[in-house]
Amino acid sequence: MITGRADAIPGLATAFRLHGYEGASLAAITRHTGLGKGSLYNFFPGGKEEMANAVLDEVGLWFETHVYRSLQNQDVPAAERLTSMAGAVEEYFSSRHLVCLYGSFALGQERERFAQQIAGYFTAWIQAITEALPGPAQEAEALATDFVATVQGALILARALDDPPVLHSTVARSLRHLTSLAGPDKAR
Repeated sequence: MITGRADAIPGLATAFRLHGYEGASLAAITRHTGLGKGSLYNFFPGGKEEMANAVLDEVGLWFETHVYRSLQNQDVPAAERLTSMAGAVEEYFSSRHLVCLYGSFALGQERERFAQQIAGYFTAWIQAITEALPGPAQEAEALATDFVATVQGALILARALDDPPVLHSTVARSLRHLTSLAGPDKAR
């Protein structure tokens, strides 16, 4: 039962993942949330844009909590942090229809509307991986960027082919590459 704004976010996220921002009609949103139009606008007076911002904020908070913070834990060896990050990311996207909302919004007409949030999400993810990798910062950033780009491409391909193992095998290969470079922790 949905009793507040936060309760509506999972249904909103599903509507945006399955239909995209532009395709998430009010009918699709009400179907996925179980809320009527009046309740939706009571919780989100700014309409669909406010709904999308709430979902993006929730996704960003999940990544901050489960991905970025674990990558920053200096008490854990870099290879373990990277492995934990890859597992969390794979599990997250596998359980959410193989769609990255930030990536999806970056590709659609809504890109300009959410440009700041999109850039912030990808920048934070790359920075967190960069800081977890030993070695020169410029090289670490290039490797982090490659990892994020590879995951995003794997999501598109896995969804296009309706073949979730594509995500798993791609993340596993990319992780092996990152952890082989992480080796024993060294100060940067």
